[in-house]
Amino acid sequence: MSLSIVIEFIINVLSMGSLYALIALGLVIVYGICKLINFAYGEYITAAAYLLVFCAGLSLPWWVAFVLAILGGALIGFLSELIAYRPFRGRSLDALLVTSFGISIILQRVFQVFISPRPKAVNLPAFMSATISLFGITTPLRNIIVIITTAVLLLVLLYIMQKTPLGIAMRAAAENFTTARLMGVNANLVISTAFIISGFLAGFVCLFWVARTGSVEPTLGASPLLIGFIAVVVGGMNSLPGAVVGGYLYALVANVLSLALPTSLLSYRDAIMFVIVICFLVLKPEGLIRGNYQEERVG
Repeated sequence: MSLSIVIEFIINVLSMGSLYALIALGLVIVYGICKLINFAYGEYITAAAYLLVFCAGLSLPWWVAFVLAILGGALIGFLSELIAYRPFRGRSLDALLVTSFGISIILQRVFQVFISPRPKAVNLPAFMSATISLFGITTPLRNIIVIITTAVLLLVLLYIMQKTPLGIAMRAAAENFTTARLMGVNANLVISTAFIISGFLAGFVCLFWVARTGSVEPTLGASPLLIGFIAVVVGGMNSLPGAVVGGYLYALVANVLSLALPTSLLSYRDAIMFVIVICFLVLKPEGLIRGNYQEERVG
């Protein structure tokens, strides 16, 4: 195997893994505190993508459109928690899960009825589709951008969680929510912040996901949601580092299968990934990295 093929493989794994890590983090940061798998997370990504379409229609500068999409993802994360999840927080986990499915379906229908049931093209700046020569290979510039962006976001998130009072409160709530509340942690603030960060990450995911597809449709968020769920199952539902590891591992396995499987079997790649997930659920249900969090639901 030539050096150029190896370098191309590494860049592909790092770029895909970076995107998948962001998706997984958006799921885990809510699950760590609320013990809730937010099935509406895919619609956060879709809503941010439609904001890009709207901004393009207004002929706004690309950087303004990007900022608005990211902030829009954070806003819809906050509003979903405030309007839909908060009233049911004191009830059973089943009620919260049904609520998450309900939000997902409602948002999909809103996109279909008030925007369009058909895919809409997204006008992105030229650099998102440009290529760059690196170490003797040609790769899309967006691959390098997503790797750098993810690294920066991970460092910022690490600083917030380790050094700021709000981040420390979120980690305390994730470990033992009841004790954290007794120590004076504001429950609504911590949970709302988790949803805002989740939506914020969804906004970044939307930029790079749409750059790959070139369009947005009402069910756009289904694929990244599924990928994120697989990544967190493999990496660890209760661990932020586990989510990152799971995202990169998913990308690694997917790229290896793409190279190793014959063309006639490539369509079975996703099925093989599900077999791997089932094996993890049976043999190591806590994932590769087990968090220190107690199995406690916010009530």
